[in-house]
Amino acid sequence: MECPGCILSRAGVAALRGMLVALTLTLIIMIDIDKNLVAELLGKAAVNPRLRQNFDLRTSAGDGSQRMLNALMPGTVVPIHRHPNSNESVMLLCGKVTEVIFEEVLSESGERSFREVERFSMDPAEGRFGCVVPSGAWHTVEVLEPSVIFEAKDGRFGEDGSESA
Repeated sequence: MECPGCILSRAGVAALRGMLVALTLTLIIMIDIDKNLVAELLGKAAVNPRLRQNFDLRTSAGDGSQRMLNALMPGTVVPIHRHPNSNESVMLLCGKVTEVIFEEVLSESGERSFREVERFSMDPAEGRFGCVVPSGAWHTVEVLEPSVIFEAKDGRFGEDGSESA
């Protein structure tokens, strides 16, 4: 029996249900982080002039997080920077890197410089998998061999107050 006031017929409703199921299935995205993805990212980083390549792990435009893989090659320069409104969680999937923490030093003339205060070596082969850089800490990363890190920060991109030295 058709509904006289309905815009869609039964067949139309069934088709719409099918489209909704298909749409729901396309919104469920599984990202496989495996050796193939790692190799692909390292390959792209090797030919990138910056010697690094990131891979966004957000699955929708509405995802307000900052999660990414970052493939890093020796020689890449990550400027000293900080995130005043966010911690930065770093997990090393492969390779070997050193996270370097600095303190800001102002001279009597007001000139700004940075003094190294801590080094944290990460090497999965030695059981050192990652670190959490405290909110507001000036830091950089030194890449000792081709590496891939997972990094996450609080809030949306641009809202963590990031600034470079």
